[in-house]
Amino acid sequence: MKIATTTGDFGFFCRTDEERIRELHRAGFRYIDMSLYGFSPTCVYMQDNWKDEVLKLQELADQLGMTFAQAHSQGGNPLSPDPAHVDFLLQATLRSIEICEVLGIKNTVVHNGMANGLSKEEWFVQNKAFYEKLFPTMERCGVNVLCENSTKANMGERYFINSGKDMREFIEFVNHPLIHGCWDTGHANCEGNQYEDILAVGDELYAIHYNDNRCAKDEHIAPFCGRMNHDEIMHALIDVGFKGYFTLECSSTLTCYNQWTGKRRRFEAKDVPLKLSEPQLFMQRHMEAMLYDTAKWILESYDLFEE
Repeated sequence: MKIATTTGDFGFFCRTDEERIRELHRAGFRYIDMSLYGFSPTCVYMQDNWKDEVLKLQELADQLGMTFAQAHSQGGNPLSPDPAHVDFLLQATLRSIEICEVLGIKNTVVHNGMANGLSKEEWFVQNKAFYEKLFPTMERCGVNVLCENSTKANMGERYFINSGKDMREFIEFVNHPLIHGCWDTGHANCEGNQYEDILAVGDELYAIHYNDNRCAKDEHIAPFCGRMNHDEIMHALIDVGFKGYFTLECSSTLTCYNQWTGKRRRFEAKDVPLKLSEPQLFMQRHMEAMLYDTAKWILESYDLFEE
């Protein structure tokens, strides 16, 4: 397998995707998971000249000898009761698929929606309706859209495709040749399942998000910083015949002051400078190099590493 990681690893530390890609290269990575997760109406990718900006990324990757491996499309909730949220989410998701075409990316993850009180059947129908709005652009661009498992730690009692069996069932329900699955190992670790669930996804498994946690909540930390069983996952990927990239999604290993996984404890003293509130770029650079070396060791241990 070839190792990839997300540009989101440097989302906090760098201002532009060009800078983030250079940092991934510096750490040893040659395959890029392009984070298209946090678009706003004013961001460069939503403007008329968006393609020019994307072509600059491709030119940079070519110069560095890097390849765009996969992507993560806009974050949001397609089942939100807010029409404005859903409308922008749709437009940003369509644009992210177009960006994938320009960068030669064949697989992008698009999150399903959630809502209180939906039955499994209702959830399937409403999420399929959102995906159907993506079909024309997916077909024109030749890009696969991948659904992703989650966990009760994130969803509470709301239904979601937290198991491999349900993911496979939803993919078959949508019944489109460009709809497949991405398995998030951290989400699954909160549920306590990996091997049987990955096998249940079967040949619909087109990508993974490899990250660790301490079982209680979604943390997206580096392998061996949590309690996940890595041998279990590797045997599952081998037994299912997984052919995709070994894609890391460990962007929260260093915790920012207002981290989405949990805010840092506050010091309420007044008129005192706070000099140590945020992790620094030099720290992330060390972390990123360790992340690459750890992933390489995992794959080499099973004779799976590819340059």
